[in-house]
Amino acid sequence: MKDAIELLKENNLLKVIDQEVDIDLEMAHIAYIEIKQPKPKALLFTKPISKKLDKKYNTPVLMNVFGSFEATKLFLQKDPDEIAKEIEELLHLKPPQTFSEKLGLFAKLFDFKNIFPKRLNKRGLCQEIIKTKDEINLHDIPILKTWPKDGGAFITMGQVYTQSLNGEVKNLGMYRLQVYDKNTLGMHWQIHKDSATFFNEYKLANKKMPVSIAIGGDPLYTWCATAPLPHGVFELLMYGFIKKESAKLVKSITNDIYIPWDVDFVIEGFVDPNSLKIEGPFGDHTGYYTLEEEYPYMDVSCITHKKDPIYLATVVGKPPLEDKYMGWATGRIFLPLLKTTTPELIDYIMPENGVFHNLIIAKMKTSYPGHAKQFMHAFWGVGQMSFVKHAIFVNKDAPALEDFDKLSDYILDRVKIDNLLISEGVCDALDHSSPNFAYGGKLGVDATSDNVNFPQKNILSDSELFEIVKKLDPNIIDIKQYKTYTKTPITLIAIDKKEPIKNVYQKLKSIKKHTKLLVFVDSDKNDITNSYMIIWRVVNNIDAKRDLFLEHEFIGIDATNKGEIDNFPRRWPDDTDCDLSVINSLKEKKLINIDDLFLKKYYI
Repeated sequence: MKDAIELLKENNLLKVIDQEVDIDLEMAHIAYIEIKQPKPKALLFTKPISKKLDKKYNTPVLMNVFGSFEATKLFLQKDPDEIAKEIEELLHLKPPQTFSEKLGLFAKLFDFKNIFPKRLNKRGLCQEIIKTKDEINLHDIPILKTWPKDGGAFITMGQVYTQSLNGEVKNLGMYRLQVYDKNTLGMHWQIHKDSATFFNEYKLANKKMPVSIAIGGDPLYTWCATAPLPHGVFELLMYGFIKKESAKLVKSITNDIYIPWDVDFVIEGFVDPNSLKIEGPFGDHTGYYTLEEEYPYMDVSCITHKKDPIYLATVVGKPPLEDKYMGWATGRIFLPLLKTTTPELIDYIMPENGVFHNLIIAKMKTSYPGHAKQFMHAFWGVGQMSFVKHAIFVNKDAPALEDFDKLSDYILDRVKIDNLLISEGVCDALDHSSPNFAYGGKLGVDATSDNVNFPQKNILSDSELFEIVKKLDPNIIDIKQYKTYTKTPITLIAIDKKEPIKNVYQKLKSIKKHTKLLVFVDSDKNDITNSYMIIWRVVNNIDAKRDLFLEHEFIGIDATNKGEIDNFPRRWPDDTDCDLSVINSLKEKKLINIDDLFLKKYYI
């Protein structure tokens, strides 16, 4: 961590805050604001305090460590595309034909000897201080509370190390970890994750499951915890592959889990598979709170740390956030692995305002009719891609995937009902819009063929169209049209919902000659001039099987919050909104410098 801080300093990517800052909301709010700036920096808080606990901490807190493209490249030591190229070369290794090719292959294979983690037969720097029994106190670590309605403080950048019952399969993941009390920690591993698979093994065997949580150390450890490697592949192999040196591991003090020798903190313990606790609610990376659910928890048996540790944390909520940069690196690096099962794939992008699993746009080589729809099924069956809710596929002649303006024109010129595929399958456990937990509707859009030949709509001005729709439904508060020059002009409708949106959609059929795609959002929650956050809202709030209304040349999308009016069976969560009194206090202390326009721009 100290090396990481120096590297950030050298590259003008670090801001040091020497004022006292509370770990309860203040710290997270500052980091949340900073990461949304045009040139965000990592933040080092040197004087963390907790007014609630009446504590002052000697441990500094580092946030937004991956807070820019530049910082992410620094910690990867190269551009992610270079790492992807190495993986691609490895996947396409051919038997050498000449002596020089044999030498080249030998040199390449010799590099791979450092991929595998190396176990040290000694204690690590992370074990300079060892606390067991009555010395254990999670409250001695400056663990943040991020959002006003959170169920408590939770560890946001924990490297969670687990292993199978027989000890042969190792896993490193990142899950939120709720602090219940001084020696009890929640384990929010979701049902699809490797740690949950191990947990079920221990449950069947009626044995307690060992877990060790590392915090800090080389930032690459933390990134590896998020890497979408195939089941059974230990994520620290990526550390060795990228760094060309083995991760050095030491055994935990009170269980058999091995952790990196130079992390800052290690929290060890055991999970009783027969006991669960209510976890949450917590604001999460979707920009919504995830609601209370039962999850396993760990009885902490030991806490170890360096003599002068640094606590690493992040903040999750509405985009853009630190996961934008971590996800960018992941997407680039793992493209070659995705191509092994979907060889027609050229490239893909997961826009940060689609919060990754909610929206993906992929460019592919199409060879025959129905190719894109066939591809959708394959795509939804590949590892973590199976969680993607909305997937748009474009042909190789499409504009650059990063050029959203031209790309959206291209897509909208290719939208018709026959080009849509509505399916269903597994969803991320954090998804709130589907009527069933972790299972719901999916939408695939085949935008690979220029096969839309319907006549252009009779476009009206926003004010003219608003007059018409207001007469048809007085609960419509405002409208704004987008992309009216394309074959799929969009009308965004802000409504004070009093009945199911499907009924409103039926009332508006007479405007079919003026528009093609209606998108409904709640008037009190949304700024219809802010397309970035509207996309965030829409892809979060819809279930394709329930919220799409499809008629020839007239498509409706219900992106309103669901509730009793809609016969929605689950509780709809709140947005992750900052505490305004905290924001105003931070302004007074000159710890943030933003205006109301900035707050509105990102729905802060």
